[in-house]
Amino acid sequence: MVAAVNPILSVSDLDKIYSGGFQALKNINLTIAPGEIFALLGPNGAGKTTLISIICGITNASSGRITVAGYDSVKDSRATRSLIGLVPQELTTDAFETVWDTVRFSRGLFGKPNDPAYIEKILKDLSLWDKRKSKMMTLSGGMKRRVMIAKALSHEPTVLFLDEPTAGVDVELRRNMWQQVHALRAAGVTIILTTHYIDEAEEMADRIGVINHGEIILVEDKSTLMKKLGTKELILDLRAPLTTIPNGLTDYALRTASDGAQLIYSYDSTREDNGISELLNKLQAMNITYKDLNTKQSSLEDIFVQLLRTA
Repeated sequence: MVAAVNPILSVSDLDKIYSGGFQALKNINLTIAPGEIFALLGPNGAGKTTLISIICGITNASSGRITVAGYDSVKDSRATRSLIGLVPQELTTDAFETVWDTVRFSRGLFGKPNDPAYIEKILKDLSLWDKRKSKMMTLSGGMKRRVMIAKALSHEPTVLFLDEPTAGVDVELRRNMWQQVHALRAAGVTIILTTHYIDEAEEMADRIGVINHGEIILVEDKSTLMKKLGTKELILDLRAPLTTIPNGLTDYALRTASDGAQLIYSYDSTREDNGISELLNKLQAMNITYKDLNTKQSSLEDIFVQLLRTA
């Protein structure tokens, strides 16, 4: 998916420089299409949370412009804030409040009229209805995370930010929350998420952005990214281990497994002339035999690591 002509969110020439001189964000330009799921990846300290905080009006930018559904985030701050929901990393709620009151109160903060039917729908959609009378301090971490999502949705935003939404959540709950995110998108909500889990971005996102040292180094459609940067590996299970790559094979992108029992050839999967036939013929001529062979496609994690190395 590519950004629409009229994006729901637009960030232009955004900088953030703290009073001590540290520049947390450098010339950020980004557009998000209505109804897409956009994943922002980056290591700790890359600037993910700072960017979200500025868009959501929690932190001020040093320069640049942000619009949400055409509204300027500074000139029309009340309108833009009402369009945005935020699920922060930290689980900050009143421990003694019930789930129902926590979500209802959050809706009231945005001046929305009381709507018990809507609150009920949110809680049921997030599998929280049975916990509506429970106090927050009695909930598990995964349930608290769902309440944070319910709070963020309470004022009916069109854009939802999820800052590390499944941090500290077990695998089963993570997959359950992925389903919930897809359901929100189906209902018309635009999702922007940050995550440390590569499989999360690979599972959910339409497009992926990579940020490092405060700069966005890449924004790409997920499938295009994997096709463009992904490589394939031919893995040969050898009959006899190799301690080094023979001289006659040094022109190939070859490496051995740590025990020498596998020979691994990396190649460009988009090229017809990938060199596999020539390599296999050379191995036969050199009496290097193998028991089995298979191929492996690069994962998004492999690509992410590669990008950070070259950034």
